[in-house]
Amino acid sequence: MASCQWHVEKRSSLRNDSFVKDDVPVSETGSLSIIVLGASGDLAKKKTFPALFHLYHQGFLDQNEVHIFGYARSKISDKELRDKIRGYLIDERKAYDKVEALSKFLQLIKYVSGPYDSEEGFKRLDKAISEHEISKKSSEGSSRRLFYLALPPSVYPPVCKMIKSWCTNKSDLGGWTRIVVEKPFGKDLESGEQLSSQIGKLFDEPQIYRIDHYLGKELVQNMLVLRFANRFFLPLWNRDNIANVQIVFREDFGTEGRGGYFDEYGIIRDIIQNHLLQVLCLVAMEKPISLKPEHIRDEKVKVLQSVIPIKDEEVVLGQYEGYKDDPTVPNDSNTPTFATTVLRIDNERWEGVPFILKAGKAMSSKKADIRIQFKDVPGDIFKCQKQGRNEFVIRLQPSEAMYMKLTVKQPGLEMQTVQSELDLSYKQRYQGVSIPEAYERLILDTIKGDQQHFVRRDELKAAWEIFTPLLHRIEKGELKSIPYKAGSRGPIEADELLKKAGYIQTHGYIWIPPTL
Repeated sequence: MASCQWHVEKRSSLRNDSFVKDDVPVSETGSLSIIVLGASGDLAKKKTFPALFHLYHQGFLDQNEVHIFGYARSKISDKELRDKIRGYLIDERKAYDKVEALSKFLQLIKYVSGPYDSEEGFKRLDKAISEHEISKKSSEGSSRRLFYLALPPSVYPPVCKMIKSWCTNKSDLGGWTRIVVEKPFGKDLESGEQLSSQIGKLFDEPQIYRIDHYLGKELVQNMLVLRFANRFFLPLWNRDNIANVQIVFREDFGTEGRGGYFDEYGIIRDIIQNHLLQVLCLVAMEKPISLKPEHIRDEKVKVLQSVIPIKDEEVVLGQYEGYKDDPTVPNDSNTPTFATTVLRIDNERWEGVPFILKAGKAMSSKKADIRIQFKDVPGDIFKCQKQGRNEFVIRLQPSEAMYMKLTVKQPGLEMQTVQSELDLSYKQRYQGVSIPEAYERLILDTIKGDQQHFVRRDELKAAWEIFTPLLHRIEKGELKSIPYKAGSRGPIEADELLKKAGYIQTHGYIWIPPTL
């Protein structure tokens, strides 16, 4: 009998990139440079720069150590960039108390113009950053550089190559170089892996922050606390008690002039494969052994790897009438602007529980929520099952709230039951508390080196493995998008799919956000 040989392979280090030998942390005292690539684009104007300003105004960015650089192809001056973004930061007619802070913030911004594949442009950028670091008397090896790629994914590889070649800094004294990349991370498994490989050859995983802004939302960040810090949820959160889970995203407007761009991706790539799937992971994952980012992301990957292949009969696609009126959209487009799909997780906790992911544009309302529906009460002595099941609803946006739908006695002399709710509405409960924008949280996490709320490479791969076969069948025309009227609930077939999956809708009950 041949002898068995064991092979032990050392696990790769997942240390923060600002750590040194023996995992002894080095204090981060060097200057901080935040570089926004694509500085003249919509994403930078509407999301990145406003998030940076709010962090600055709240004291999270120290004007004595931070400087912000914009880089893009547009040939404009520092002042022209500042004037371009000024109106997106605050309404100066109303926010009088922020005008002075705004002026000081804008003075921190310097602009460098250049192509995204040019050595000369990035050498100029590096020179500008270095001059700032010298002015702040940062020791070599202690400076911190954060590159935010507010750019199309197609230019990520050449931009990352230029950053790696000309703009990285030494990190032996607590300094670091980190990059933030926006979705979409590819269009399918092959392109996603190719993009990950190209970036991965240049930067280590602890340096790469794949941002999904849904992971920065207040109620999404509350999921782990809700699930694992409240005793009464622990025995209920499983297939014995939960009938189905819905994760829903609706917009009440169409593609709004972005038809050509949207047609390349569709609603599944745009919303379901990333935002809604990330929420599913937090709803379904097991308790991590700690709150360390890698332990949390390990559990999310396990959930994704447990999802069984999607069946065609558990998918409904739709396209709103008028979508193809956009001249940038092909007349024969089959791209879905609406999709409902049922995912099933093959593990002990969730076997048999459908997870229904639903997203659509040009719908009857604008909202995003998680709806956990519990099973019927056995032995219904009050004969009240027709009124509806218990549901735990987490409203992500707008009007952040969480409420439990439950059956109670209707006030009065007779024994009659009615559906009501236990309600935690944030505007009412947390008056005067400003809920930060998702981008503020995530940029701050990047500066701190906390990757908990960012997508890891194996997590991204597992997500694409779930949806790539379905996406390819749609592109081959094997699944067709059903027309639906703009301003409606979507195709009727989607409601029929929900019924088949076991969801029972409550008729006559409407949750109304409480007023102050």
